[in-house]
Amino acid sequence: MNRWGIEWHSKNKLDGDKRQIIWSAGKPLFFLTRQEAREWIKLKYGYIKNRPDLQKEPFGWKMPQAVKVEVVVKKL
Repeated sequence: MNRWGIEWHSKNKLDGDKRQIIWSAGKPLFFLTRQEAREWIKLKYGYIKNRPDLQKEPFGWKMPQAVKVEVVVKKL
């Protein structure tokens, strides 16, 4: 099953290049469409686009991106 997730991205001298899927309420945050994911990103993280201070050291934040995620459910 394919869904759309949100990938957080930061790159700085202290932590290096970090990428991770954003979680909410203890589970990964998934959307049915790319457009839904992009709207959520704009709503929650749109401010990063206009904040050069957060994009530079020591933070190195990048705008999160919508990424296609394959969800595999296995019975253990």
